[in-house]
Amino acid sequence: MLASSQTHPYATATQDRFAQALARDFANLNLFERLAAARREIPGRIVFTTSFGIEDQAIAHAVFTQDLDIDVVTFDTGRLFAETHDVWAQTERRYRRTIRALLPERGALEDWIACNGIDGFRRSIELRQACCELRKVEPLGRALAQASGWITGLRANQSTGRSATPAASVDPGRGLVKVNPLFDWTRASVAEFVHTHDIPYNALHDRGFLSIGCAPCTRAVAPGEPERAGRWWWEQDAKKECGLHGRHR
Repeated sequence: MLASSQTHPYATATQDRFAQALARDFANLNLFERLAAARREIPGRIVFTTSFGIEDQAIAHAVFTQDLDIDVVTFDTGRLFAETHDVWAQTERRYRRTIRALLPERGALEDWIACNGIDGFRRSIELRQACCELRKVEPLGRALAQASGWITGLRANQSTGRSATPAASVDPGRGLVKVNPLFDWTRASVAEFVHTHDIPYNALHDRGFLSIGCAPCTRAVAPGEPERAGRWWWEQDAKKECGLHGRHR
């Protein structure tokens, strides 16, 4: 178990050593073992943020079936697909767990819509990023408050921008270790895992929606398109992210 410090759950140098050790150990561990190792080694509170995509469903299965002490949190942005709410409910029934939801701050969101309109995010990248900030990034900050570790469903081959995704790394701005237990998995291996374990998944995946976010910002992708091509498809910027996994400021 790692020692703690006064300012963060543990010192940055210790975080670095842990992230490096975890990256080394992950090569020989399956998903269940990777998550159990993260819970065993990281002291304090660990948060797993799920959007109920296929990767997150695989991770949730490994967390819930092992009864790991990991907080599972989602962000109800107010613009989710009905199918996302459906798989959310299916997941709660399957594992007999209630998944905590964080919503956008009401006043800030009301002000943004009053100023920009309900679909103002389509007018510029800056407005879209501001909408994501309100609906996702600010709630993420609340979810990770006082956390020592953060588990995500990132994979290295999801997009060019994510190609350098490591097994684990230090997020110095948030003072925690960020763990990506599927960093070296392919989409096919995730799908096989979900099928083998009969895990609930979003019905939109069967309709060509490989990456699923808010309904007005997501479309199905054509054969041969990158997995994340359906996110904010009207933008020309090749590196399209909502800000959850950007540099924390």
